[in-house]
Amino acid sequence: MFKRDLDLERTWAALLSGIESMLGKRPKDLNAVLFLIGVQELGRGKKVFSKEEKQDLMHIGICKVLSYSGYYILEGLDKEGWPHWKLIKKLPHFDLLEQEKLLKMHVIEYFEKEFDWLKPEHIQ
Repeated sequence: MFKRDLDLERTWAALLSGIESMLGKRPKDLNAVLFLIGVQELGRGKKVFSKEEKQDLMHIGICKVLSYSGYYILEGLDKEGWPHWKLIKKLPHFDLLEQEKLLKMHVIEYFEKEFDWLKPEHIQ
């Protein structure tokens, strides 16, 4: 494993611990974190979502974090207040491991920018 991969995994573990401290429950995987980002971006707080809504929320999370690299742009909200994103730059063809790394890097960036608490000086 390369040093930057170790740094990514160390920062990822710190992020999961931070989320656990905030919510009282540790997200089990990347999909759970993307779901949480989707819920945050929807802005409706804690509620019960259908299976389809959960998939939509993960998609919102993915689009939000990939917007940092210019892959998606927010088109607007529908009449129910759900955000809709438009793909504006073709995603690179990555294997599953590379896709996961890209998403993790952008999820970390999301928490750095949106919450300002995941900073290198806070990571042990």
